[in-house]
Amino acid sequence: MRLRAPDVAIAHELRDPPYGGSNQFLLALRDELRRRGLRVTDGPVPRRARSVLLHSYLVDLRQRPAGRVVHRVDGPIELYRGADDGADRRIVEINDRLADATILQSRYSLEAHRDLGLELRDPVVIPNAVDPAIFHPPAEREPLAGRRVRVVATSWSDNPRKGGETYAWLARTLDRRRYELTFVGRASVAVEAEHALPPLASNELAEVLRRQDLYVTASLNDPCSNALLEALACGLPTLYARSGGHPELVGEAGLGFDGREELPELLDRLVEELDERRAAIRVPSLADVADRYLETLGLA
Repeated sequence: MRLRAPDVAIAHELRDPPYGGSNQFLLALRDELRRRGLRVTDGPVPRRARSVLLHSYLVDLRQRPAGRVVHRVDGPIELYRGADDGADRRIVEINDRLADATILQSRYSLEAHRDLGLELRDPVVIPNAVDPAIFHPPAEREPLAGRRVRVVATSWSDNPRKGGETYAWLARTLDRRRYELTFVGRASVAVEAEHALPPLASNELAEVLRRQDLYVTASLNDPCSNALLEALACGLPTLYARSGGHPELVGEAGLGFDGREELPELLDRLVEELDERRAAIRVPSLADVADRYLETLGLA
């Protein structure tokens, strides 16, 4: 008996966490679509797939698949990495040759591509989302009275533009009488946080996040940070670098900064406004994001 052709073929082999943010999102999307009864594969593209989801420049297809092809694009990578290594030109070439439509993860990403003259086919903005079964607020929170405020930062990558220098500076300058800092993951420099943890699997990371009070992200030109979405989904108001897609994701649920020297004052202000900012958290629903992916893939 021949196996039913996949409804969605993700043209990228997904890995068990801990791994990068795009991998985390695609795992969540794959599992959500499977829960709906769709057949979803990742890795090599089966010949008869009804639709194909390409990811960034990580594409190894010799010819255009028969089904509808949608290209999920990061970046611009030139801004994200801080150098033009040809990845964006590779993305545009793949997009022009193979794609019927393009998914970008933020308005920032769409506009930044256009500003650089990088034209993509039939673009639509759909943000990432996290698995709500894993990343969700705690049932109750420990009151702040009588203890220090718990601050957390996370990063999978040691790319310098992921904010390592800022986290290290914060660890050196934080008022330890009032705050305790947890850092999870990898950074370009050593982060001498009170609690420094290696990259964690999603369930473990979510447990750590739920024990915190607020989140700090200092990455630059990040189109749609999965790490930030995970923290917001766990109910953490955020201090964020005014860069990339951060302002779109955080909205009124945090405070932006342009330089790390602003962080001590902003930390104090965010603590004062913690309940108000937490109530303003809005994260994209995985179900809604999956609906929009299916629509773009021609399967709605």
